[in-house]
Amino acid sequence: MGNMGSGHAEKIVSGKISRCELTAICDPAPEKFSPYPNAKGFTRSDELIRSGTADAVLIATPHYDHTTIGIDALQRGLHVLVEKPISVHKADCERLIAAHQNPRQIFAAMFNQRTDPYYLKVRDLIRSGALGPIRRINWIITNWFRTEAYYKLGSWRATWAGEGGGVLLNQCPHNLDLFQWFFGMPKRVRGFCGIGRYHDIEVEDDVTAYFEYADGATATFITSTGEAPGTNRLEVTAENGRLVFENDVLVFIKNETPMTEFSRAAAKAFAMPAVSESKFTFSDHGGQHVEVLQNFVDAILDDTPLIAPAPEGIHSVELANAILFSFARNQTVDLPLDAAAYEQYLKEKFTTSRFQRNAPHKHSTLADDLAKSFTR
Repeated sequence: MGNMGSGHAEKIVSGKISRCELTAICDPAPEKFSPYPNAKGFTRSDELIRSGTADAVLIATPHYDHTTIGIDALQRGLHVLVEKPISVHKADCERLIAAHQNPRQIFAAMFNQRTDPYYLKVRDLIRSGALGPIRRINWIITNWFRTEAYYKLGSWRATWAGEGGGVLLNQCPHNLDLFQWFFGMPKRVRGFCGIGRYHDIEVEDDVTAYFEYADGATATFITSTGEAPGTNRLEVTAENGRLVFENDVLVFIKNETPMTEFSRAAAKAFAMPAVSESKFTFSDHGGQHVEVLQNFVDAILDDTPLIAPAPEGIHSVELANAILFSFARNQTVDLPLDAAAYEQYLKEKFTTSRFQRNAPHKHSTLADDLAKSFTR
């Protein structure tokens, strides 16, 4: 019942989620129960899961516990909605996904940015073929600014043992999810990271990544929690024009003739294809967490298709892992990522961590030691 857990609970008890009732909550600190007198309180996740008080659980804990609590809940037959990232590393994602055996059991992820009409329009323009073949992608997301005080809010923050990474595992899972949702997965990744560049932390707070796709398209992905004022600018260059999203305006500058076709046919050396411009603006950014929660309930009760099936969450985790692994090895990494090799690397970072803050709360018998997330 931290920032995200209490936020989700408030949405439910305030009636924002139709046909959904908050029947139980779990936190190691019993004083967190008092705002929810109609919900039964538990200090251990395994007790809540086995209590029979809930049809479904929403997991909003420190990252490593997503795997162990998620597996426990799935194996006990509960529907599961897990916060991002679904797990810290690819191998744990595979374990969590493998625990989802019953197709009638709804298993979703909190990728609320998929409800944003701007991003929905970007995806539609790409998937419909309106852009044509994509040649280059640039996404700068440096508006995740965080102060030093932010990293002191919890003992698990910005540590290998608590989060398994920094900006890539905490702030950017949404952007990495959208990236693969738009463009698919690249074939090669090269990552450059600043470890504690702006903050007194042991994980990355500044990242520049380069992606190569099988069809020859290339991409850069830049993010930081240390730059202010920040930027969120997505630019896509394709055969049929250029797409730019920034400052709540989406612009599609369309080539009347695809650029390669025009280049080969043009008689003049410095000619440019004629263009037309379409501009898209929306009144808001969609239903966000409320819409994903409502979709989760509707999927359980009405078989409504999920906005964000949890198994799709492995892709954003794999991209984050690949960037960090590339940086650590100082070399390009091919995808699919070697999950076992990255798990071993992360285990080494976990066991040699120089940040020994207060021990994380213990959530269940399956997660009484965060190191048990690692099996190799």
